Amino acid sequence: MRRNCFIGQSGGPTVAINASLAGIISKCQEEDYDHIYGMINGIKGLLENHYVDLNEIFTDDHKIRQLKESPAMYLGSCRYKLPVSEEAPDIYQTLFDKFAKLEITDFYYIGGNDSMDTVAKLSTYGKMINSPVRFVGIPKTIDNDLMGTDHTPGFGSAAKYVASSMLEVYYDSAIYKLNAVTIVEIMGRNAGWLTASSALARENGAPVPDLIYLPEVPFDKDQFLADIHEKFKEKSSIIIAVSEGIKDEEGHYLDQDSKYTKRDAFGHVLHSGTGKVLESLVYNEFHCKVRSIELNVLQRCAMHIASKTDIDEAYEIGTYAVERALKGESGIMIVVHRLSNSPYKMECATLDVNQVANLEHKIPVDWISESHNDITPALHDYLYPLIQGEITIHYNSGIPQYIDIAHLRNKMIK
Repeated sequence: MRRNCFIGQSGGPTVAINASLAGIISKCQEEDYDHIYGMINGIKGLLENHYVDLNEIFTDDHKIRQLKESPAMYLGSCRYKLPVSEEAPDIYQTLFDKFAKLEITDFYYIGGNDSMDTVAKLSTYGKMINSPVRFVGIPKTIDNDLMGTDHTPGFGSAAKYVASSMLEVYYDSAIYKLNAVTIVEIMGRNAGWLTASSALARENGAPVPDLIYLPEVPFDKDQFLADIHEKFKEKSSIIIAVSEGIKDEEGHYLDQDSKYTKRDAFGHVLHSGTGKVLESLVYNEFHCKVRSIELNVLQRCAMHIASKTDIDEAYEIGTYAVERALKGESGIMIVVHRLSNSPYKMECATLDVNQVANLEHKIPVDWISESHNDITPALHDYLYPLIQGEITIHYNSGIPQYIDIAHLRNKMIK
């Protein structure tokens, strides 16, 4: 049987998403796919006829390896929410006509929560019209908030970046003998996995961060200031890790201001300024040196400090996705099951994508300290294996040399 597939990437970039793409391409070539089409800018690009045949680009192992070890998204991305078929039947007709014309057998979509929603909708429609196309979701997100999987590709490397950055902030701030507070704001709208990973800076003896605040538990401003008062009894320089999405008892985001609130393409509130809010709060209380740092997008594509465990797992997940499609499975997301922490072992499995789409995986409250300002040993043991190992980066003219993405600057590729 001839096989042809579409592959797309969607949502925010990560260090590991190209590794999953590399795994899919490599396995498809091993299985002699006739055409491996890559959507340029996700499902939106496909609707605009922007796609390339990856079989013609990735002609040897060297190019596959270079793709695996390059950050961000080789195929580009989109933040396009596919409407339900009842509201936009023409869109579905257009897509499935393309699948039929190109004799597509498999559709692979690499992304986060909203991307899995796309996979679920296409799969549901495909079943309704008896389409032979197999729809498979491949997880990615630095936020680690996808349900049904132990963790997501991209998270381990971002966690390693966060922990390393926290360590370097400590070395920077330790040189002065004066009262100071440094607040590090870390991505995490409703799930605090990345902020929690800042605790891994303690692995080699550094006593930071001093305090950690996560969005899974209510944030109390008075208790926050009391915590700092206690820390000042022990030391002069205090470093705090805080999730961008911390909320009060009523569920209001700390930086929430309805007059200036912005939302992304999916309707999610864009939080920015939590660190600044806390900076003012601390300065008004202590009148000491206070600085807030927002890591923002820097933690997403830092391949120079990627986790080898993360990259290798992402590649394995990509190959496994093809294996499941070849066995006729559809409407699924590939997930990770953890078998043990020490030694760390995992295995790939599948889950009905409808059990994943539009849900959030948050830190269990019992993995957060009773004082709500640190993590527990259980959370540390969960995080630790995911940051292990380093990638060998190839340099040219003193900077990393990643795969060429000039095609993303030319949106007329078809």
